[in-house]
Amino acid sequence: MTNKPAVALIGAGAMGGALLRGWLSAASIDPACSAVFDPAVGADIKALCKTHDVRVNPSVEGEFDALVLAIKPQAAGDVLPAYAGIAKNAVAISVIAGKSIASLTPMLGGAVKIARTMPNLPAAIGKGVSGLYASPAINDDGRSMIEKLMAAAGDTVWVDSEQQIDFVTAVSGSGPAYYFLLTEALAAAGEDVGLAPAAAAKLARATLIGAGGLMEAETRTPAEMRRAVTSPGGTTEAALKILDGDNEALRKLMKAAVEAAANRGGELAD
Repeated sequence: MTNKPAVALIGAGAMGGALLRGWLSAASIDPACSAVFDPAVGADIKALCKTHDVRVNPSVEGEFDALVLAIKPQAAGDVLPAYAGIAKNAVAISVIAGKSIASLTPMLGGAVKIARTMPNLPAAIGKGVSGLYASPAINDDGRSMIEKLMAAAGDTVWVDSEQQIDFVTAVSGSGPAYYFLLTEALAAAGEDVGLAPAAAAKLARATLIGAGGLMEAETRTPAEMRRAVTSPGGTTEAALKILDGDNEALRKLMKAAVEAAANRGGELAD
């Protein structure tokens, strides 16, 4: 492998397209030696590939350093066998939800260098976070390549076992929906106390965005930041006593929610 890997991207939909844009923007792949495979590739991806000299739907052959699988789970059985030849020598990086390494291996002709990743929705704007797991057959160079490629979607976190990908799904994969729901609930509460719907919605949304930006910029932990904004006897303390309080109601609810998501992820995996 050269300093920049040659990548075969299978699937250029929302996630695959976001990864491709990130790679090309950061100049983190070798575009002339890379290719996109997607029978329904969009006009925007075609234009992007033309600009950067990335091949679109060439013959399925040649040597690649990485084979990135970004297709829908239900299509895996029909699509992936065609790329078994590439997977023989490349590191296969799966972005396919719910497909275990054991299930992907026969689809890829018995390939052993397979990694699983679980990015989340903000990956589409490069603000996501991806959990990473690599099979033991992938060496340190391969792991480094995986991490650099997935960094196009945002932050990365390695986990110690494939099962923990289900835990990643429960925390960060499903996590954006938890914050969206909190924003909905906060806006509705604002309306209930007398704010106009548009004002309540804008305040709730902007507060979430601002709090996230502050956490990104700060070195303090969320707990330290929470304590800093919570004056004794003040309004924030009054609200937090309702949300969490001495019985840690919110923490217990979140723990139960994450456990339910993780258990469901294990049930859906194959």
